[in-house]
Amino acid sequence: MELSKTFDPKIAERWYERWVELGYFTADPARPGPVFSIVIPPPNVTGQLHLGHALNVTLQDVIVRMRRMQGYNTLWVPGTDHAGIATQNVVERELSREGTNRHQLGREAFERRVWQWRETYGGRILHQLRRLGASCDWTRERFTLDEGLSRAVIEVFVRLHRQGLIYRERTLINWCPRCETALSDLEVSHKEVDGELYYIRYPLEDGSGAITVATTRPETMLGDTAVAVNPADARYKELAGKSLRLPLVGRVIPIITDPSVDSAFGTGAVKITPAHDFNDFAIGKAHGLEEIATMDGRGRMTAAAGSYAGLDRNECRNAVLHDLEVQELLEKTEPHRHALAVCSRCDTVLEPMLSTQWFVRIKPLADKAIAAVRDGRTTFHPKFWENTYFNWMENVHDWCISRQLWWGHRIPAYHCGECGNTMVAAHRPAACDRCESVHLRQEEDVLDTWFSSGLWPFSTLGWPDDTADLRTYYPTSLLVTGFDIIFFWVARMMMLGLEFTGQVPFRDVYITPLVRDQFGKKMTKSRGNVVDPLEIMESYGTDAVRFTLAQLAVQGRDLILSNDRLAAARAFANKIWNAARFVMLNLEGAPQPTAPVPINQLGLAERWILSRLRNAIREIGAAIDAYEFNVAAARLYHFIWHEFCDWYIELSKEPLRRGGRDQHAARFVLVHCFDQLLRLLHPFMPFISEELWQALRPYIDEPGLSPHLAVARFPKAADADPLSEAERIAMAHCLEATEAINSLRALVGVHPGQRVPALLKPMIAPDQRDEFVRGFETWKAYASVMAKADIALTFDEAAASRQGKVPSTITWGEVLIEPPAAFDVEKTRASLRKKLNELRGHLDKHQARLGNAEFLQKASADTRAEMEERTLELTSQVGLLEKQLSQLGGAA
Repeated sequence: MELSKTFDPKIAERWYERWVELGYFTADPARPGPVFSIVIPPPNVTGQLHLGHALNVTLQDVIVRMRRMQGYNTLWVPGTDHAGIATQNVVERELSREGTNRHQLGREAFERRVWQWRETYGGRILHQLRRLGASCDWTRERFTLDEGLSRAVIEVFVRLHRQGLIYRERTLINWCPRCETALSDLEVSHKEVDGELYYIRYPLEDGSGAITVATTRPETMLGDTAVAVNPADARYKELAGKSLRLPLVGRVIPIITDPSVDSAFGTGAVKITPAHDFNDFAIGKAHGLEEIATMDGRGRMTAAAGSYAGLDRNECRNAVLHDLEVQELLEKTEPHRHALAVCSRCDTVLEPMLSTQWFVRIKPLADKAIAAVRDGRTTFHPKFWENTYFNWMENVHDWCISRQLWWGHRIPAYHCGECGNTMVAAHRPAACDRCESVHLRQEEDVLDTWFSSGLWPFSTLGWPDDTADLRTYYPTSLLVTGFDIIFFWVARMMMLGLEFTGQVPFRDVYITPLVRDQFGKKMTKSRGNVVDPLEIMESYGTDAVRFTLAQLAVQGRDLILSNDRLAAARAFANKIWNAARFVMLNLEGAPQPTAPVPINQLGLAERWILSRLRNAIREIGAAIDAYEFNVAAARLYHFIWHEFCDWYIELSKEPLRRGGRDQHAARFVLVHCFDQLLRLLHPFMPFISEELWQALRPYIDEPGLSPHLAVARFPKAADADPLSEAERIAMAHCLEATEAINSLRALVGVHPGQRVPALLKPMIAPDQRDEFVRGFETWKAYASVMAKADIALTFDEAAASRQGKVPSTITWGEVLIEPPAAFDVEKTRASLRKKLNELRGHLDKHQARLGNAEFLQKASADTRAEMEERTLELTSQVGLLEKQLSQLGGAA
């Protein structure tokens, strides 16, 4: 198979559909071998691929592909989430453009419309994941509203209700007037705003005076049922127990005392509106106060608001303030910065709302989930995320699971129209179990999307049925997800998995870093710095994008993505392609397959690269096992670019040229190393590795060789190192001497094709010189070819005179070469000094910032880390220039 001169990622990416067609990603519970299973965090059916998805899926695919190649019975379940609020909003916007709405359509017609939308657009993100190379088992694709998962949801709800862990209650909840639904605490975002604090006088009923309260929400005063003061506040001792007349409304309300009142806030007297404030609701319950709801689900004032009925809440605020001013009851207004609760979906300001909702009693479930992490049944990576998990789980509130939507799992509860009885059942009852009436109405509300998502690891495997998939693949091996849904999803999967299977849903949880732009800033639409993964895949190739994300995925540290890193990964792909062209060119006329050569018949260079390969296999496998994807990618990069391409390809040229046994040995090692490095590369860069492996495959001598790399055996490190310690030291000397000579050649301007005399002066003890000479003789020829140098060795001080020569110090001695006659020492020194001064200036600025306490306090951890990295880089560059100046006999 002849390779083109350049690598075209689009051609290589054709392999994906072939892998799928051949069933390589399809799991079989009857297949032998250890099990590795993982479920994809189901993206919203409304979603499009973003960099967070790309990172998450890339890291999952790296470990899934490696485990598959290692012979594991591997299952990766894909699927999407029905995304209740998000999907309903999308379809409602479509209806609005058509001049209608869901209420005009009716519930059944609206649900059909959403299903039609899902059929048309819902698979978009899964197609994008295929483009990324995700090796999921597409025959097991699931959807949180499919028939099997819906049955699991109903079963869980019914069982939890039977156990007393689901209950229905009228209470105060977070309400979004835009989405017209209740929200759980986790769906509430908080943002700091510059608002106002309004001081309002409430007249005493007996006309003897007034009490002033401070509030940020004057429109809610229409629902006040008391004013509260702290019993320890001496200012109000005489007023406690008296009555007030509520301004604008005229309702008589009491002045009560409650220790929860903060005397330092405002005037120390606070209005109590039990139907529209969480703290007030608790105080109202404690004091038996009336709960008066003055707003409806759309944020409009109800009849209970009197003359303000029909106004929206913002209009009402303005009207209330105007009327208070007219009646001279608005004492003053002050600027006030405070936290505002908003909907995490649409950013609408939320209303605490009295409503009848369904809740899960969380604490009994949370206790088991806490214990499972504490005793190590589930481990977080990085481990510090366990503290975040514990902090939330140990302070968790009951979970409001009902949503006033039409798209989702409808709650399996039935209300009797005769006696008001409520029944929970998996199937619609024939009649009321209390009065036997047949007039039953199913609950209108649907379940929170996270309720069904919380069952994902076991419901996707067939639960509640006892399936082969469930027995084989549960608990799953690993969950890869973002830190932002530890509470929303991870914790709930832990609780529900333990409750219904008795086992944790996953052994390990890997928390991915946040992807930031090249300046360390979070990617947001408002900043205009959002990067579309599909666009960069088009520009750089999918393999390059995947490799970049893996390279940058440092545990516990945000990922800084830049075009430079993407370009470097593309260059890496090109380097591999060119190496393949070299290998294939030198295999022309070679037998297929290329027969193995015994280790004792291989040269030093061949045994050296096999030793480096052995180390790479061990280190890369261990790093992926530890979820240190960046470490694995860096080691792979170093082995391929530096050890194989930069060194061994050069070392192989001479034996390849000589022919005969040496040529055969070099060919065998080239084939073996390139085969193994492509197998190591495949989890990270599946497309280029498969394309090149197909070209190499005829030369690979392996019994039962797989037809495709995607299912070939992952490399195993050889038991024994093919290199002795003395040989390892000899090759280290060879590479160091070669690098030093080539560095000196570049420094003094030796023409690339010109050979140069080089003198090595080892600085070692006399009793070690014979051993050194024996080692030198084994590698002299390699260094002579790679450095284009006639190398001599001396221990004689006089012969090693520095006069007219340029030296370079190495760890075991010194290397000297004579510069060309045209070399201008002074001009080179001047150029080096100029560069050195520029770099020192940059270095001084970086060091000054790192020494600035104010900068360190304000800068993010990632900004500091980036600054530290750049400082180390500048320090290295300065050191190199100082060394070069020293070599030329100039002061640095």
